[in-house]
Amino acid sequence: MGSRRQKQYSGEYKQDAVNYVMTSGKTIEQAAQDLKIAKSTLSKWIRSARENEGMVAHRGSGNYSSDTEKENARLKKELRDAKDAIEILKKAMSILND
Repeated sequence: MGSRRQKQYSGEYKQDAVNYVMTSGKTIEQAAQDLKIAKSTLSKWIRSARENEGMVAHRGSGNYSSDTEKENARLKKELRDAKDAIEILKKAMSILND
């Protein structure tokens, strides 16, 4: 039995595939069939993009090509978390004030 080698895709291809799903109006399943990739693979790339401000994280020398991009992504996540916390506090305050 030979071991099955996992096909590797470039970061650019992954990003293009995610953009295709987002702009085509097709379901993930339809897009995966069009691109001839597994639905689970495409779903993973989409999830990665959602978690990273629309950019697909890829393996290699880190998820980002530069320290600046890595820091930018960290700051965006921190900002998103802070905004979420503020929204929760606003809801709690409105409940307490009623």
